[in-house]
Amino acid sequence: MQRIILFLITNIAVMLTLSIAMSIIFSVFGINTRGMGGLLIMAAVFGFGGAFISLLMSKWMAKKSVGAVVIENPTNTTEQWLLETVRRQAQKAKIGMPEVAIFNSPEMNAFATGANKNNALVAVSAGLLNNMTREEAEAVIGHEVSHIANGDMVTLTLIQGVVNTFVIFLARVIAGIIDNATRSNDQQSGGLGGLAYYAIVFVLEMLFGILASFVVAWFSRQREFRADAGGAQLTNKQAMIAALERLKLSQESRLEGSMMAFGINGGKLSRLMASHPPLDKRIQALKNS
Repeated sequence: MQRIILFLITNIAVMLTLSIAMSIIFSVFGINTRGMGGLLIMAAVFGFGGAFISLLMSKWMAKKSVGAVVIENPTNTTEQWLLETVRRQAQKAKIGMPEVAIFNSPEMNAFATGANKNNALVAVSAGLLNNMTREEAEAVIGHEVSHIANGDMVTLTLIQGVVNTFVIFLARVIAGIIDNATRSNDQQSGGLGGLAYYAIVFVLEMLFGILASFVVAWFSRQREFRADAGGAQLTNKQAMIAALERLKLSQESRLEGSMMAFGINGGKLSRLMASHPPLDKRIQALKNS
């Protein structure tokens, strides 16, 4: 979840930065982008540009966000096992050997990221290594390696690029409509000032960007089912189910106490925004496969 949130926030920030820079450059050079064709092309360039910049930065961002330490020379048997497991699964999945890292977190967590299948990162938390059996941990690693083999980061980037394009495009179309609506009949006076127009564009991009995150989150949830199936193939189905069940028990234990007292149990909105499906659904999907 953390890597998806970081990806989305960074992508939106890059998109807004590029959008503001684009507006200034086009204004300075007097380039007309209010024609539908030119506006759509411009939106696509910047929409996909922001998404791919985020993708290229994903490994660096992931390492910095969790303080992951890449294993270059194993210092203990756990690190040696982790490297050998990732290497074996990468060969089986027919991808290049990813960087392997451990980050200091008590929670059972792991993630994979990277710009392509042969230049990726698999990171595992200390909590996962300490609290899961080797068979369960191997299944989780298989899940992450499957993300890489399935090209999930590139797919998510393409989807993000499409929604970014429409966010930029629709924000300017609607701002243009508002601008025209506020002009007087002679078209010589009224209308939005330059600053007001760009302020409306900025607000609309933020609003549409939040709505677009629902679409991205839906696609993200679908890829989790595929990665679970891939993890089961790289290890075995029962190990993958056991790993998910252990994660479920850990998740339920964290909800006990104050959070449950306040009734925080995952409402409809939080489920729509979630990058991962409920663990019960993932477990059931594996059992039915």
